[in-house]
Amino acid sequence: MTHAPPPGRPGQRGQGRTGRPRSPEADRAILGATREALVELGWGKLTLSDVAARAGVAKTTLYRRWAGKNELVVDAVAALFDEHLDLPDLGSLQADIQGVVLRFAALLERPETKTALMAVVAESTRDEALRARIRSAIVDRQKQLVLIGRERAQERGELPRGESPAAAARHADLIFDVIAGAVVHRALVSAEPVDEEWTRSFTDLLVGGLAGRPV
Repeated sequence: MTHAPPPGRPGQRGQGRTGRPRSPEADRAILGATREALVELGWGKLTLSDVAARAGVAKTTLYRRWAGKNELVVDAVAALFDEHLDLPDLGSLQADIQGVVLRFAALLERPETKTALMAVVAESTRDEALRARIRSAIVDRQKQLVLIGRERAQERGELPRGESPAAAARHADLIFDVIAGAVVHRALVSAEPVDEEWTRSFTDLLVGGLAGRPV
């Protein structure tokens, strides 16, 4: 299975900082503690002190890695996406889309994902820097799945080649927005199931378009 290649792991933002080498184990503990605290306490009561205590590290360790709560929570969400969302190779464009939609829905069902994602999205409506961080740490990484899926479909002869790089990038953005928007809205806003039946219908519409289909 192919994962989106992340441009830097969560928390790796302070490239100019010096000090002792980073510990992947400490990073994982901190990000896990952040998600755990969010589920239990909510955004408003979450503090770096609480996260540090849960992770078993000094609070200064967090401040060496993250400037504040916003950055830390976004990276905690990004780590979940990096670890649990990939694009399965199931032999056809429709099957691949159905597979990734179901995996995305399963990820959104996790309490830590649901709580953290809703919190950072709500907070980002008042914070442009946070919106930019969400785009770079989560959205831009996951768009790589669209590029991977399109390349596979082209190799199978399911999609034509020949788009300019600019057009390909625009189409990748649009496809990502359609899939992510539909799944997030259904799972987190409408609170309706993203099951196999819905996923098949959604994929049929996405791949086939509206032409010739009852609406």
